[in-house]
Amino acid sequence: MSLDLKLFKELCEVPGAPGFEWKIRNVVHREIAALVDEIIIDNLGNLIGIRHGQNRDKRVMVASHMDEIGFIVTHINDDGFVRFHTLGGFDPKTLTAQRVLVHGREKTMIGVMGTKPVHVMTTEERAKPLKITDFFIDMGLPKAEVEKFIRVGDPITREREFIEIGDCVNSKSLDNRVAVYILIEALRELKGKALPYDFYATFTVQEEVGLRGASAASFHIQPDFAIAIDTTVAFDTPGSSGHERITSLGHGVAIKVMDGSVISDLRMVQYMEECADRRGIKYQKEVLTAGGTDAGAMQKMGKMGAITGAISIPTRHL
Repeated sequence: MSLDLKLFKELCEVPGAPGFEWKIRNVVHREIAALVDEIIIDNLGNLIGIRHGQNRDKRVMVASHMDEIGFIVTHINDDGFVRFHTLGGFDPKTLTAQRVLVHGREKTMIGVMGTKPVHVMTTEERAKPLKITDFFIDMGLPKAEVEKFIRVGDPITREREFIEIGDCVNSKSLDNRVAVYILIEALRELKGKALPYDFYATFTVQEEVGLRGASAASFHIQPDFAIAIDTTVAFDTPGSSGHERITSLGHGVAIKVMDGSVISDLRMVQYMEECADRRGIKYQKEVLTAGGTDAGAMQKMGKMGAITGAISIPTRHL
C-alpha cells in the first residue's frame, strides 16, 4: 500500500492543541464518515467511528490521539510580548527562535519564540539549561494590535511544514498524526469486510495532558480488547548506546511491552507477534521506562479492564 501523502500532510499540518482539537476532528470526520456504521462525538470531543461486527458481545477499541503538544496564552505584556503555559511536555532547548501560530478567535497570527540573547548572558547564565519560563513569544506588534486578535486562553501550536527528507518525512505533530493516518487507513482496508466483533476506531483528545480523552472513551465503550497506536522513541542516532535506542528506524513497527503508563497484556503482545510472523511483518519489541499512551487509560477504565497492547511507530527527534 502506498502512502497517501496528501492526506498525511494535511493531518500533520492542521492545528489541534489539547482541548482545541476541533479542526483536526473535522478532517477525521470527513475521512471516515463513509467508512463506519456510526459516528459518536462525546462531550469531551473524542470522535468514535463504529463498525458493527458479527458478534455484538465483544468490543475492540483502537485509539489514536488527535491532539499535539502546544501552548496556551497566559499574559500579554505592555510591549505586546506573549507569555504562555505548556500543553503537554516540551524540551525547552527545542524552542529557541522557532515560529509558532497563535490561534486567536478571528485570526491566526505568527509569532517567534524568544529568550535572553546568549550574547548578553553572564557565564553563570550560559551554564544553566533554559527553562520554559525563560521564553516569550514576539508577535512583532505593539500590545494594542496584538490584543485586537489575541486573548488570554488562546491556543498556540508550532509552525512547521510537512516535508519529505530522503526516505523519511519531517513535520510538526507526527506524534500522533501518523497514528491518526494509520487508523484512517485501517478503516479504509476494512470497508466492505465482515468483522468478528464490534470495532471502535477512537480518535481521542487531550492525550498529551494526561490520557483524558481515552479515559472517558474507554469508560463509555467498555472494550474487551484495546490497542493504542502512537509514536515511540527511535534513539538510533549518533551518541546512542544499544540499550538506549528503544527502537530503530527501518527495523519495523514496534510492539509495546511497557512504558510509564502500561504493562501490555502478555496475551496481546503474543497475539501481535503471531500476527506479524504470519504476515511477514517486520517488528521490534518496545520497552520504554517513561512516557505513556492511551493504552494506559484503556487498560484500566472499563469495569472489567481490557486486554490491552499498543502498536508504536519508531520516530526520531520526538
